[in-house]
Amino acid sequence: MNQQEIIIYGRLGKNPVLRQTKKKKPFCTFTLAEQIQGEEKPRWHNIVMWEKESEHWAKTLRKGSAIFVRGRVSEKEFQKDTGELKQYREINADSIGIIQTL
Repeated sequence: MNQQEIIIYGRLGKNPVLRQTKKKKPFCTFTLAEQIQGEEKPRWHNIVMWEKESEHWAKTLRKGSAIFVRGRVSEKEFQKDTGELKQYREINADSIGIIQTL
């Protein structure tokens, strides 16, 4: 598993969604749009925050909030119903900072 630490700045694409694993471990997920200078369209990132922090951020953050995320990038893959193997990138957030809330 490839894991590198990064810091990104952007805006939430949707309100965070709070969930639990089968073992009742809380986590929240959301997408973050990072605007890269010189690019027309934003770069989208899938963000995951775990444990107690996830409950706090799921209540605090809203679509459009400007934040920064520090975390580890992990590459994941899954098999679709068609049998096709798909890969995606996810950022496991270690910390989040608010720049602007809505």
